[in-house]
Amino acid sequence: MPPPDAPPVTDVAVLDALRPIVDPDFGKSIVDLGFVKDIRIDGPAVSFTIELTTPACPVKAEFERAAQNRVAALPGVESVQVAMTSNTRGRNTDAGEPKSAVLPGVRNTIAVASGKGGVGKSTTAINLALALRKSGATVGVMDADVYGPSLPLLTGVNGRPRALEQRILPHEGHGLKLMSMGFFLTDDSPVIWRGPMVHGLIRQFLTDVDWGELDYLVIDMPPGTGDAALTLTQQAPISGAIIVTTANDLSLVDARKGLKMFEKVDVPVLGIIENMSYFTPPDLPDRKYYLFGEGGGRRTADELGVDFLGEVPIDPQIVEGGDAGDPIVSRDPDSPAAAAFRSLAGTVARKLAVLAETAPPIADASITWVTNPS
Repeated sequence: MPPPDAPPVTDVAVLDALRPIVDPDFGKSIVDLGFVKDIRIDGPAVSFTIELTTPACPVKAEFERAAQNRVAALPGVESVQVAMTSNTRGRNTDAGEPKSAVLPGVRNTIAVASGKGGVGKSTTAINLALALRKSGATVGVMDADVYGPSLPLLTGVNGRPRALEQRILPHEGHGLKLMSMGFFLTDDSPVIWRGPMVHGLIRQFLTDVDWGELDYLVIDMPPGTGDAALTLTQQAPISGAIIVTTANDLSLVDARKGLKMFEKVDVPVLGIIENMSYFTPPDLPDRKYYLFGEGGGRRTADELGVDFLGEVPIDPQIVEGGDAGDPIVSRDPDSPAAAAFRSLAGTVARKLAVLAETAPPIADASITWVTNPS
């Protein structure tokens, strides 16, 4: 029981107790950011909600613990109930703004790219998507590599998608909405297309697929900086791009090219992920063997002035899971590789939330090109 002379608990006292909790990305108090909502006081019982900018917030548990302890320390408080919710920030979140004609229900569009093939870009894309999904977000994956689509293999999902009222319905697998050119092909179908045909297909995936409401759409970009990649950067309202590389010099040279492509079209580069970074033998868990060199991704990020998002270790289960349609985040969620993808997903989600608050609205991708009359 509270002491008889304890002052009554007030909303102001609760907010003052929570004010020292600072969001590390925004650099402001969760109170000043408006994250604290629905304060209810019933005598010595206090309840409130902390609404985060993304369900993938890596400090969610820390916020909850700090809020619980601070409010419980107030005189007169006997019990505290903290509800942790999220409202993903991104494009199309302001009620007063018209929605874009391209991907109207998608709050954030993440391009996962590489300067060259063979660095694990598609594997990174699907596992990042799964990590975001497991945090509670609604997520889709668009396989934009029209010449070498890999999404059917990586997810174990196959077959031609259905259509309803002239809209293509994406497949669903692993809790994700999925679309790939591979769903329309047989295993031995050659893909021999010229630029205008590629442009048309990508446009169709962006405008004719019923993606619905998504917190994140992860786009597995075609490797390199050719027609397909350029079309996507011009057509899709990309919130931010991730560059996947390995530590060897050739991959890093190509990663620089991919990064420069996004800069040319004013797409924010969220940072660089170094895949297949090191190998740890099962019998030597404290050892790391850097088979492709050490620190190349971080050095490249520093040289180019972008963030280094992190490393993903080599794990044979990543390959085995990819071949079996069971990505590592689902196949072995307790593995170091799955933990790396969850950490990366949290970092990416937080960076997108900050961009959504600080950057101007993304331009509508429906652009009509005109010539200047002479």
